Amino acid sequence: MMFRSSGPFAWPLVCVLSGVLMGLPAASAQAESPAVARVALPPEVPPALMLAKHWHADLKPSDFLVSEKLDGVRALWDGQVLRFRSGRVIATPGWFTAALPPIPLDGELWLGRGQFDRLSGIARRNTPVDAEWQELRYMVFDLPGAEGTFAERTARAATLLGAAGMPVWLQVVEQKRGTDQAALQRQLRQLVKAGAEGLMLHRADASWAAGRSDSLFKLKPLPDEEGRVIAHLPGKGRHTGRLGALLLAMPSGQQFALGTGFTDAQRASPPAIGAVVTYRCRERTAAGLPRFASFLRVREAD
Repeated sequence: MMFRSSGPFAWPLVCVLSGVLMGLPAASAQAESPAVARVALPPEVPPALMLAKHWHADLKPSDFLVSEKLDGVRALWDGQVLRFRSGRVIATPGWFTAALPPIPLDGELWLGRGQFDRLSGIARRNTPVDAEWQELRYMVFDLPGAEGTFAERTARAATLLGAAGMPVWLQVVEQKRGTDQAALQRQLRQLVKAGAEGLMLHRADASWAAGRSDSLFKLKPLPDEEGRVIAHLPGKGRHTGRLGALLLAMPSGQQFALGTGFTDAQRASPPAIGAVVTYRCRERTAAGLPRFASFLRVREAD
């Protein structure tokens, strides 16, 4: 099996992945490549990642492998350290990373449905709390930089991470072949009713490539949008003395006030000026501004 020599991972580390996936013990692969332990992305360099587009009805679900969209924290293992999408190292307990194989993995730290805020707090502590990390799972969905189709890569990942001795909290995201649009919408409704965010769809025959392409899509009941906070608008009535709404600038340059979806704690300590927040809207005005928009979360910088 071959791997690209360019991209987000240095060649010595990729050679180790080739050895591991051919059935060599991890310890043997490390012994053959002593430089692997020193291979890591500089902290200031964001890793190259596959990024999703929004699903649309012109696509054929049968061309894709479908999985639940996990409401987690994206985490890339480069063979030595676990990193946020910004490239910043995630502070983990030693036992957590010691159990990971010496190969590139792309996945999400996950605590369960509807647990994003708590998960985010755990993952972003400068000093990890061991008891909290014991609740987390690292859900792997790809082998970044590896050649072969997505179907082949996810099958190899399942074989590798299902091997004896791998910890139970290191799991591969389950993938199922799509059929048609009607079945896809039924699956979406069932998962969302159970508390899931939505679906991820990877083109089964696609090679790995960084950035946004027609290889990866996300499907939610309502698409998420983002805007940058440019002002805090004061509240009235029961919100007097705290946030009433965020004045947001859309990528188009248009501005609108986002005033729903906040908890009392978020109104007391609102997202900072300059932060990028995610929201959902049901309709648009004739000018293209969101109507009935609801705040979801601050987009994490990392």
